[in-house]
This record gives sequence, structure tokens and C-alpha cells, in this order.
Amino acid sequence: MDVDSKPTMEETILVGDDLMTGPPSPIIPPEIASHVLEGVNLCDGILRNLFLCLQINDIEPFCQDEIALYKQCAERRDNQLRQRLQDSERKLGMSMPLEQAKERYKSLEAEASLLERRLILASGVEGVEGFRQRWSLHGRLTDTKNRQDALKQGLENRKDESIGESTNKKRWFFW
Repeated sequence: MDVDSKPTMEETILVGDDLMTGPPSPIIPPEIASHVLEGVNLCDGILRNLFLCLQINDIEPFCQDEIALYKQCAERRDNQLRQRLQDSERKLGMSMPLEQAKERYKSLEAEASLLERRLILASGVEGVEGFRQRWSLHGRLTDTKNRQDALKQGLENRKDESIGESTNKKRWFFW
């Protein structure tokens, strides 16, 4: 080997666990799924190719291109879905009847509280299974809180007559 030759960088081998970087895919509520999913590349063709490659080759190092392509596609898809989820919640907050929007907000608040409790319990689970549970729960909790914030923004930006009427009512407190 020549002393003056440049050192080569080692090639990184991707494995299935490398798909668990970043947050997990968001869970889409059924009531807004058709709107949120419309026109989004779900990466199903790329995933099919990845599974086919794994079935044929039986090990991940022979499927590097498929893993990398799916990882890129899934990240793009998940970012787009998260943005659409938040946009949908914001629109719902502005257009839903006020009482229904408040109930939806309370429902998201309860879901976030439940996920927080489950995340605390998952902190006691060791090893890979504990990591996977915490990873999944943290992603769901973050998505739920972001949806809740977007709904709140929609509620605050309402152009609703009922909000104007509430300011005309007699106040029960004295400041």
C-alpha cells in the first residue's frame, strides 16, 4: 500500500433500526384522514421493493439502496403529513361549532395526558423494547401536542359572532 494514498472513509451499512431515527410516522385520525392523505406519496412502492429485496437477499447489507430510498421518502411523507395535520386542526378550530371545537381540544388534552403517563411508565422498560416504546410514545405525544396547539390557534383566530356576544355580557368580576 502506498504511504501517500488518501485514507478511505468506511461505508456505513444501514439496517432496519436506522429507519427509527427521528419521530415515528404520525397517526392520522380517521375523521380527517381523507383530507390529510390526499395526494401524499405513501412510499408503498418503495416499501414493497424493500421487503422484496429483504425476502430475496435475507439480510440488510444487500438492500442498502432500498433502505436509503425508503428512509428519505418516509421522512418527506411524515413531514408533509404533520404539516397537513396541523393545518387541518387549525381549520377545524376556526370552522367547527365552538362547543365541538372545545370538546375536540379537551379530547386532545386528555390524549396527551394519557400518552405522558404511558411514557413515564415506559421509562422503566429496559433494553431495545423500552427504547421502541419510548420512541413511539414520544413521537405520538409531540404530534398530539402540536395538533392541540394548532387547534388552539384556530380557536383564537375565529371570526365567530358568539365570541363577540360574550364581550357584551355583564362581567361577574370587578377589576
